[in-house]
Amino acid sequence: MNQEPHVVSGLELWQWRHKAREAARSSDIPIAEVDWLLQEVAGLDRLALRLESYKDLPQIKLKLPLQVLTDLWQRRIRDRLPVQYIAGVTPWRNFSLAVSPAVLIPRPETELVIDLVIAAVRCFSRQVSPPLEQGHWADLGTGSGAIALGLADAFPDATIHAVDYSLEALAIAQQNAQHLGMASRLQFYQGSWWEPLSSLKGKFSGMVSNPPYIPSSIVPSLQPEVVRHEPHSALDGGEDGLDCIRHLVETAPEYLRPGGVWLIEMMAGQAAIVSELLQNQGSYSQIQIHKDLAGIERFALAIINFN
Repeated sequence: MNQEPHVVSGLELWQWRHKAREAARSSDIPIAEVDWLLQEVAGLDRLALRLESYKDLPQIKLKLPLQVLTDLWQRRIRDRLPVQYIAGVTPWRNFSLAVSPAVLIPRPETELVIDLVIAAVRCFSRQVSPPLEQGHWADLGTGSGAIALGLADAFPDATIHAVDYSLEALAIAQQNAQHLGMASRLQFYQGSWWEPLSSLKGKFSGMVSNPPYIPSSIVPSLQPEVVRHEPHSALDGGEDGLDCIRHLVETAPEYLRPGGVWLIEMMAGQAAIVSELLQNQGSYSQIQIHKDLAGIERFALAIINFN
């Protein structure tokens, strides 16, 4: 495949931007997406786009042909193809992550799981040996690898185990780990939840997961960008949305060591049930519910009881 950059004039790109912004306005799509896309595919910065100083440049290098970019933007308008899939990347925490329709697009609210797990380790690590920030951590249902990479960044002395059922998703996660120079810190497994990690039962310092949690009946009513393009297997959590969360509540105590951290993302309205599940299971203490930046009860955190 030819890897040479595709060259257009500044005037051509200016004309393309003008048409793309008009199409966005008429289709109720944020026009800011056009400039974000051009930052990614053309290497232009915000100031150059705002001042239109690129208009007089004799040539600008694109990551893909202008006609392909046009076709993809038309799919954004017509089919609601997410702009992150057009660019092939999305920002998440301090990373730029590759994404494709094989993985969910990492959401800004999910960034908070890393902050929550860091805070939990600071609070509880003094009670266990070796410290929680060392040893083994699991990201179950890793998708693009976002959470696993966030854990690796937060805990440089830990080994991160990333599991996903989808081989296509794992390929994206491994690509991101390689690109960010963290490949040696992460281990990847194809399989369902804890199953590939059976040889490490009782040894994990923590588990973090963003599992499917949308009730099956609600999935068809989600945004067109989600319903038409993101993998439903990473969204559909069964009749009440809690199938996968129940499984993680029940199985994690076999794998987490005393004092280990259990942390998941969930849907609005599920906090009370998840708290009850954790309480009734009997292996958890310090059960906490945390809100996202919009004030929604989004995360459940618990600590494995000390023997």
